[in-house]
Amino acid sequence: MSSVPRNKDELELAISSVFPKLMADYRSISKSKARKLGVEGNIKGTIISVSDTVAYLIGWGKLVLKWHHLKSQNQDVDFPETGYKWNQLGLLAESFHEKYRDWKYDDLLVELESTVHEILLLISSLSNHELYGVAWYERWTLGRMIQFNTSSSMKNMRTKVRRFNREFT
Repeated sequence: MSSVPRNKDELELAISSVFPKLMADYRSISKSKARKLGVEGNIKGTIISVSDTVAYLIGWGKLVLKWHHLKSQNQDVDFPETGYKWNQLGLLAESFHEKYRDWKYDDLLVELESTVHEILLLISSLSNHELYGVAWYERWTLGRMIQFNTSSSMKNMRTKVRRFNREFT
């Protein structure tokens, strides 16, 4: 399989192969360390917590679901999110951290699992053509937009979380 999914089966495999490993990494981190700063942030020079990385993945997953919901209702979508431009993704990431700042670590993990489950259900409900056969946002297919914000982000976060685990445990 190429590193970039090119069809529905590869997209489902990309998510379902990295997600359980990422969850195992998250579960190996104690609640007492989950809010410790020590993970490279999305804005250059910032340091975030493991909990913030979970919030980031939840935030992007929920945006993917929101985009699809709005577009499927023929409503306009503010990409990437209302009030943010593509060159403000660091600020958008910080908004996710802020939104989930007071959540317990275990609740964040449950929310992430639920969000990824919803995304996998969405993918399974769509045809390969709907995911990869037509441009969905500018030149990008829906499958590619999902992949950018799920499996790619999960791989990136897994690298950061494993580094944190080595350095702080």
